[in-house]
Amino acid sequence: MKLATWNVNSVRLRQDLVLDWLAREQPDVLMMQEIKCEAHLFPTAAFEQAGYGCAVVGQKSYNGVATLVRGDFTVTAEQLPGFTDPAARYVEVQTQGLVLGNLYLPNGNSGAEQGYATKLEFLAALTARAQAFLQQDTDFVLAGDYNICPTAEDCAPGALGPDDALVRPQSRAAWRRLRWLGLTDALRALHPSGAAYTFWDYQAGAWPRDSGLRIDHMLLSPRVAERLQTAQPDRNERAKERPSDHVPLIVTLADGAPSPA
Repeated sequence: MKLATWNVNSVRLRQDLVLDWLAREQPDVLMMQEIKCEAHLFPTAAFEQAGYGCAVVGQKSYNGVATLVRGDFTVTAEQLPGFTDPAARYVEVQTQGLVLGNLYLPNGNSGAEQGYATKLEFLAALTARAQAFLQQDTDFVLAGDYNICPTAEDCAPGALGPDDALVRPQSRAAWRRLRWLGLTDALRALHPSGAAYTFWDYQAGAWPRDSGLRIDHMLLSPRVAERLQTAQPDRNERAKERPSDHVPLIVTLADGAPSPA
């Protein structure tokens, strides 16, 4: 089973890039963030023609998430339980025995301290959601743009200041609380060290200088982690014409039995 997460930074602007990538990579599931359109404006027909059903939670001009699935799926949530902000930041589906939470975590650098508090509120709600799944013995994946560099190695030297919300101690502590429930960071499980960036800013020559960040993650519940085979960012997408500032993170899993009812 091939899963991918990708902050596309406007699905209508990147539609052709996404379709080309889908044709090449043929993932079973693509979880997209920052689609930047309302659900009725999402290019559903184009993706259905490519063989994917669409679960879309949209918002005008900002945010928005969409999960593309080959085969049968059920939408299990269109907002993150316990998160009170109305922004379109979460959609959850069930397919092939897995629950897949597609998330776009608040950046936390705008809106002063209230904006940062919203980031931490989302993380607390996401942790509670993961706890509930674990208590229910559900196999699940939480994937998307977390807007957190978990360690210093996940941020190129000088790319961010120490007070940036992506690297603040409280952000990293909240990430660890989520991880320490027993979840596996798919990429670091297979590549424990070294740069593995998923984002390069459009400004200051970040891409040619390889001044990147690892902020797009896929966390796996315990039985799903046992099926982990590969995990890698697709750096090639950042070199395309008019690319997103993020690249896809691709994870492959061995076939597994559906989780218990």
